[in-house]
Amino acid sequence: METIEQKLKNLQQKRKIVEQGGGEKRIQKQHESGKLTARERIEKLLDEGSFVEIDTFVEHRCIQFDMAETKAPGEGVVTGYGTINGKLVFVFAQDFTVIGGSLGEMHAAKIVKVMDMAMKMGAPLIGLNDSGGARIQEGVDALKGYGEIFYRNTLSSGVIPQISVILGPCAGGAVYSPALTDFVFMVSGTSKMFITGPQVIKAVTGEEVTPEDLGGARAHNQTSGVAHFMSENEEECFDQIKKLLSYLPSNNLEDPPFEETEDTNIKILPELDNIVPADPNKPYDMKDIIKMVVDKGDFFEVQSLYAQNMITGFARLAGHTVGILANQPRALAGCLDINASDKAARFIRFCDAFNIPLITFTDTPGYLPGVAQEHGGIIRHGAKLLYAYSEATVPKITVITRKAYGGAYIAMCSRHLGADQVFAWPTAEIAVMGPEGAANIIFRKEIEESSDPIATRNEKIEEYRDKFANPYQAAARGYVDDVIEPSTTRVKLVSAMEMLMSKRETRPAKKHGNIPL
Repeated sequence: METIEQKLKNLQQKRKIVEQGGGEKRIQKQHESGKLTARERIEKLLDEGSFVEIDTFVEHRCIQFDMAETKAPGEGVVTGYGTINGKLVFVFAQDFTVIGGSLGEMHAAKIVKVMDMAMKMGAPLIGLNDSGGARIQEGVDALKGYGEIFYRNTLSSGVIPQISVILGPCAGGAVYSPALTDFVFMVSGTSKMFITGPQVIKAVTGEEVTPEDLGGARAHNQTSGVAHFMSENEEECFDQIKKLLSYLPSNNLEDPPFEETEDTNIKILPELDNIVPADPNKPYDMKDIIKMVVDKGDFFEVQSLYAQNMITGFARLAGHTVGILANQPRALAGCLDINASDKAARFIRFCDAFNIPLITFTDTPGYLPGVAQEHGGIIRHGAKLLYAYSEATVPKITVITRKAYGGAYIAMCSRHLGADQVFAWPTAEIAVMGPEGAANIIFRKEIEESSDPIATRNEKIEEYRDKFANPYQAAARGYVDDVIEPSTTRVKLVSAMEMLMSKRETRPAKKHGNIPL
């Protein structure tokens, strides 16, 4: 009969085997490829000494294809909970050193358990993905595992923040769990995401492409829009995650975290009075305005490389977390297009789900014209933006800095989509279309019959600009609450925020709406 000492020693040995994962050689190979191990990643991400592992001794039960003799310590995934800056989080980290981090029945069961715990406790879930995909030897049991994860991703959506971190390969069905989560982080050079890899693509279509060009961090941050953040290494990635979490509540029943600020709420910003150029066709950087207005000039941008004509990100105003959306005049003149509409709509819906007020800065001449946009479905994609703003019940404040024309004026959180407060700068131009286009239509006859059509056209453009391309027509109708000096923007926003903190607004009872996906 074993003594207590022997039993304890046996436990320690078993734990040590699991903690070694795939063994020294595979750990070394992981390090040589510039990657940390699953346990090292958890250690760096969570507060020191806070991680509590669960399901340490789970084993697979597959007997096909020599799996009966194959040991998989920890089943290729480390799961548990801990804290980040004192806040409870649940985490799973796939272990590439154990059968390539492949997902089998029990591997999935460990992830599913931690997902269920995160939902019950109302805490964020962070998935560190580094996997070769489904464990082929386990066949449909592996597919079932993916399905159960996807199902829980969907149930958790809008209830707890879900964060996916791609730290190695992520292919086939494995990519859909990250795609269902709120934010996707990738690391340059090591992260890869694709449904079908380069070899399959070459065999089927004849196209040749490298894994990096097909599904690397830049491809998904800049071109596809699948990812939200890109970093140079894993440590930088973990710092980004910590910063993101500092803005978010743990669940949809909490208010976002409040952080005291040294910035005065009655700060006048004279630099803003001249930031918009006198020439309406000259660009400026909208991020300069955002950084001047928010607490400590600290703006945490989301999807900074994708659809750069639309800016999205988090900041604080008088200590409160806010979601910021803005047209960027430096990219496509701030036009709305397919990608900008998708990017903004998804960000709005996240903020609304987690009680984060929305502040919108508007300077857009309209929707981007072109056959590619029309055939690509700009009507459908643009409608997502209308839907998202209209659906949101959090406080919504809009500042129109310059152009707000036509449908794009409506779409950028106008009073008509439910904005609670709309401010305009004196430089704002709110109209059905720009003066040049409007003059061509309204005064076409006068221009055609004139002895000097060019001079007449210029004269009529100025006439239209004076009469309509200003904020006062909209203010006269009550669509703009106030025309303000740009230097007072922070003061006005802070005052509006404080007034709106007690906002309560309901929507008609329904199962769910049908967003034009």
